[in-house]
Amino acid sequence: MYEFSSDKIWLATGENRIYLEPSMANRHGLIAGATGTGKTVTLKVIAESFSEMGVPVFISDVKGDLSGMALPGEDNKHILRSIETMGIEKFRYRSYPARFFDVYGKKGLPVRATVSDMGPELISRILGLNETQSGVMRIIFRIADDRELLLLDLKDLRSMATYVGDNAAEFKTRYGNVSPQTVGAIQRALLTLEDEGGDVFFGEPMLDIADWFATDEDGFGVMNILECQTLALHPLLYGTFLLWMLSELYEYLPEYGDADRPKIAFFFDEAHMLFKDAPKALTEKVEMVVRLIRSKGVSVWFISQNPSDIPESVLGQLGNRVQHALRAYTPNEQKAIRYAARSFRENPSFNTENALQELGVGEALVSVLDEKGVPTVVERANILPPRSSMSDAGSELIEEVMKNDPLFEKYGENVDRESAYEALTEEAEEAAEQKAEEEREKAEQKEKEQKQKEEEKKKKEEEKKKAAKKRSSSSSYAGKVASSAASSIGRELGRSLFRGIFGILKK
Repeated sequence: MYEFSSDKIWLATGENRIYLEPSMANRHGLIAGATGTGKTVTLKVIAESFSEMGVPVFISDVKGDLSGMALPGEDNKHILRSIETMGIEKFRYRSYPARFFDVYGKKGLPVRATVSDMGPELISRILGLNETQSGVMRIIFRIADDRELLLLDLKDLRSMATYVGDNAAEFKTRYGNVSPQTVGAIQRALLTLEDEGGDVFFGEPMLDIADWFATDEDGFGVMNILECQTLALHPLLYGTFLLWMLSELYEYLPEYGDADRPKIAFFFDEAHMLFKDAPKALTEKVEMVVRLIRSKGVSVWFISQNPSDIPESVLGQLGNRVQHALRAYTPNEQKAIRYAARSFRENPSFNTENALQELGVGEALVSVLDEKGVPTVVERANILPPRSSMSDAGSELIEEVMKNDPLFEKYGENVDRESAYEALTEEAEEAAEQKAEEEREKAEQKEKEQKQKEEEKKKKEEEKKKAAKKRSSSSSYAGKVASSAASSIGRELGRSLFRGIFGILKK
């Protein structure tokens, strides 16, 4: 920390030095400005100062240049000029304790979350589901909870969606209608998310937010730097991930009350991705978390190109503001400048709207909260130079830091324990075996019945033959008897007639 202050953050110098009150840092902050105007320098200066005060820091590194915080800076003409014009004494470059994280596990320790922990609302947002599809997603989670099935990774969620779809008729009365078309749409969205790296992000071991509350042996707060260059190419996943982290932080921390400095500081670059295409209900939740999390000692800083990127309800929670230059080439950009100018407490010494277009690189309009929490009059000032390197730390250093990190053993390898996928697969296999057994029993019974029928038929045919033979034998004997009888009767009849005739003749 600079030699003149141990309880304040010297942020910038204009007509006077501008200090950020650490006790007011939990009222959050905004760093805004067009590309190339100095937002990253401002972020680094504030983050470095927090680290020097023993406050751990989390930073999303979208451009890939914040890893240089692990290295001391070097002289250049801009820094030397700032040191001279601002009267900075005993300025020295230094590195800061850093840990590197990466959702994809390539440029840092893997960062994972479980599907269950993320919840149906955030999962639906990542997948870009409509209202109906989001409703079915809630049903899927509810059934999983009721059946005590763990949803840890994407294959768990896919299996659960298939299970609910296949048994929709069974669940309809209790949970509501689930159409095959909706389940199909969810499955397609899950495949897309998997292609974007969701299969790497969702799983275990899940990130423990407590691991970010660390200091080094000198008492400096550790810089937890999340590599986001690849993640930011998938805005929905990036934005939802940041929302999840805020929620986790809110759930993890107890009430802290007023303190001389925050417990942790979060810097979210490209913050507009948090709110892009977000439904109103989700924006309201973000506002609620940002408002309530300050009582838990968390300082949240949003970095974006324009204040209008942040919903007004959230922007109203950001008490400390550093606004770099804005460009006005289009009517919409001119409107954005007017909007940004009106967000400051006016300074009669200059026209805020004009100043926003005149600021040079490293200059900014600054307004912070004083000891009583009142916004100061906006001032035009130069931001102090950072003390760490403005360059990328390089893949070799990042890998070395990562491999030597005690957390490597904890997060380095993915763990795939038994969850919904395994349970449903086992259940399906058992059902298939049972069905196969039933089919075998049915086939055996059918074969047995068929054999019995054939035996009965054969028996009947044999009996029929015997009966026919018996009838044939009886008929032959009866014929002979009948023939003999007929012959005898004929003879007797002939004799009787002869006699009769003769008798008559005799008469």
